[in-house]
Amino acid sequence: MGALTLDTLLRRAAERLFSAGSPTPRLDAEVLLLHVIERSRTWLYTWGDTPCERWHQARFEALMAARAQGMPVAYLTGEREFWGLRLATSRETLIPRPDTETLVEAALARADTPVGQLLDMGTGTGAVALAFASERPGWQVHGVDVRPEAVVLARQNAAALAIDNACFMPSDWFSALEGEASSRFELIVANPPYIAENDPHLALGDVRFEPRSALVAADDGSADLHYLIDRAGAFLISGGWLLLEHGHTQAASVRSRLSRAGYTQVASVCDLGGHERVSLGQLPAG
Repeated sequence: MGALTLDTLLRRAAERLFSAGSPTPRLDAEVLLLHVIERSRTWLYTWGDTPCERWHQARFEALMAARAQGMPVAYLTGEREFWGLRLATSRETLIPRPDTETLVEAALARADTPVGQLLDMGTGTGAVALAFASERPGWQVHGVDVRPEAVVLARQNAAALAIDNACFMPSDWFSALEGEASSRFELIVANPPYIAENDPHLALGDVRFEPRSALVAADDGSADLHYLIDRAGAFLISGGWLLLEHGHTQAASVRSRLSRAGYTQVASVCDLGGHERVSLGQLPAG
């Protein structure tokens, strides 16, 4: 029997992933196949009747088996696009998601000066920091993460993208910045852990494979959000902004905490799905 064509291989793979419960079976299959054959989607659509090389088929089928078991596509390919940037991923960090682009948009809307400093807390792959830095080359962007492997990955992503106005360092939240006179920022942003330990969503989808420490927070998911609100003011300039991503049911609680901490202009921003995804506040001037 001859080798299967790419179209046939793709159709069978999509059917398999559909049966396995993937929410995006065709897209998953395409991404994995394109990763293996190192071609563009346009090429695949044009030359789909091309027989698949046997070693490509074997590699593709191995990836398909892992995806059918639920392994995230971003971990299988080792990359994910965010804000138009191609980022390397790792099982030691969260997978960048489109909802988090809401945090980038909200930060850019408040970066109305040609120069400034932004701090990205719990930077992971560096997605938020690098997206912002790519749009504001006059700003200095700093990313911190408690996991050294995340810091290494973020630095590698910055180098690969030739973004030289972003730097990354290990820090348990603000610990590495304590006592630094220059550690004052116009903007502090974070996508911290905000899922409760008993949340049933932890047993579903990609999050089953992501580092739990980057997902789960104490006090029903609010502990890290509250910590950042209570501590960030010491690292903001007068009139600076704190912006936090959170779960879609946490906005009211986060706004209340921001107000109690003395922030003004407190508000929430919705993601593309219409959920309140980011809440923010401004440190009073003076």
